[in-house]
Amino acid sequence: MDDRLSLTFAALADPTRRAILSMLLEDDMAVTDVAEPFDMSLAAISKHLAILTRAGLISQEKRGRVKWCKLEPAALKDPSVWMQGFGQFDPVNLDDFERYLETLLGNGAAPPEVG
Repeated sequence: MDDRLSLTFAALADPTRRAILSMLLEDDMAVTDVAEPFDMSLAAISKHLAILTRAGLISQEKRGRVKWCKLEPAALKDPSVWMQGFGQFDPVNLDDFERYLETLLGNGAAPPEVG
């Protein structure tokens, strides 16, 4: 479980990846649509998506010629359980988490640039 936790927390540590996760809260998205709001190459976005996939936070599948990304919210269960072990954190409520991300990103802030 430690390796899975490390992958998850490492994936969540990057603001671009957190922004991608919040975008996927709404619906599945094509890779090109995920990349659109960011000021970086498609190759750079693909690397971020690979890290999120490796951590189990998203899944990717090819539909025809288009690669789609889907949020896998169950992947946050183990980190949530781990944090609860410290007795200082409430269980992660995915609805609250979604509202938090919408508030954070809904304030007009552009997705962060990664260079």
